[in-house]
Amino acid sequence: MKILEVNDIKKQFDNEEILKGISFDMEVGQTLSIIGSSGSGKTTLLRCLNFLEIPDCGTISVNGDLLYFANYTKLKEADIRKNRHHFGMVFQQFNLFPQYTALENVILASKLSANSKEEIEEITENGKELLRKMGLEDRMDNYPHQLSGGQQQRVAIARALALKPDILCFDEPTSALDPELTGEVLKVIKELANQKTTMIIVTHEIGFAREVSDEIIFMDDGVIAEQGPPSQVIDNPLNERTKQFLTNYRK
Repeated sequence: MKILEVNDIKKQFDNEEILKGISFDMEVGQTLSIIGSSGSGKTTLLRCLNFLEIPDCGTISVNGDLLYFANYTKLKEADIRKNRHHFGMVFQQFNLFPQYTALENVILASKLSANSKEEIEEITENGKELLRKMGLEDRMDNYPHQLSGGQQQRVAIARALALKPDILCFDEPTSALDPELTGEVLKVIKELANQKTTMIIVTHEIGFAREVSDEIIFMDDGVIAEQGPPSQVIDNPLNERTKQFLTNYRK
């Protein structure tokens, strides 16, 4: 069953067209990785899907519901907030609130919509369980400055999962980490993939993308230059630009 349908998404900034007509769809439980050079439009695409940027053209549908139709929809702030609930976003920089503990960071957004003490207790228990799954059972009461970069990113993943999104999105989740901390975050993402969590991962970790993805998109200059399973896109690319990118990556 298709969970996400994206059609002809375009976006420009200061008369520079960053996305030039992006179309793809995803199935429930699928892991999609997006690779490509810096400036190819990967992060802008992810931000458009999360409504952190509003596309200039195109449509976005989740579970068959049309969230955005550029030629028709004039989104209000309430609409944008509602649409964002479909997507959980994990950024390059962890974006944790420094004044809150790990657990407080995870449950803060959910608590804002709670209507009873019992609901808050349930939200808190769910937050604790998510942090246990992240291997952070003994770090729940620590503040961000008391955590390593890898631990902070795992808190950020738990925070995104706490809102129970339809699709979990990662924007270069290991780019701010030292190499020795990268593995612990990639391990968590791999476990989520094994659990059939629907995910979109913008990444420069080509080997990891091959291992964890059901589908890979290679973007170049604002377009999808190639799309397919890892065995095609990474191991046997058809597009010359894909071949050049991977050759430069492996050097």
